[in-house]
Amino acid sequence: MDISAELAETQSYGGFFAITVGGDADGWLPARQCYDDGSVDLIEKTAAGYGTTELRIAASMIQFSHASRLWSPVLACVAGAAVAPDLAGLQRFHSGTALRLPVANGRSVGDGEALAELLYGMVVEEHLDRLAAGLRVKIAPGLLYGNAAAALVGAARALVGVRPDLRQPVSALTRALLNIGGLAGTMTGPRPRRRSCCLFYRVPGGSYCGDCALGQ
Repeated sequence: MDISAELAETQSYGGFFAITVGGDADGWLPARQCYDDGSVDLIEKTAAGYGTTELRIAASMIQFSHASRLWSPVLACVAGAAVAPDLAGLQRFHSGTALRLPVANGRSVGDGEALAELLYGMVVEEHLDRLAAGLRVKIAPGLLYGNAAAALVGAARALVGVRPDLRQPVSALTRALLNIGGLAGTMTGPRPRRRSCCLFYRVPGGSYCGDCALGQ
């Protein structure tokens, strides 16, 4: 199923929603290759950019960004148009975290608990878990799932910010996702606050995030 129109609408929201579709393939790498390689090149580059020698901080930041770039277009397509993009051919830009889909394929989806399970499989199991498995840097699984959950909540808030008409379905889907698999128990409270820390406070000039377990 061609979902070019739906992805074009999603791209117009900007930020992490702006996934590239089609076009010149030069400079793009298969996401699964990056997972298998442990994203070593990008981790080292990111650590240098942050002015830190702690590679686990850079790995956490990369995984957080990747999660945000996955959740954002997926939530927008599902909540806004009842279609889910096919992420099987996902690519990452060679020198950064931007993502690309070679073709605009997707499928129609329904709603309810089965939809949350579907999206968990698409984003977490097929991508974030594979990224985590390939990392050469030791990071607690709870931190990475916390990143994934925080990225989901952030994507949901950003989507509602540009599409307030989607507040109800986005909120319901986010709540359902936060009760599945590794995401379950990662956030607490009516205004979700994570139980772990992404480690950003450890970089020079860094700080606690607004939902951090260590913040006040």
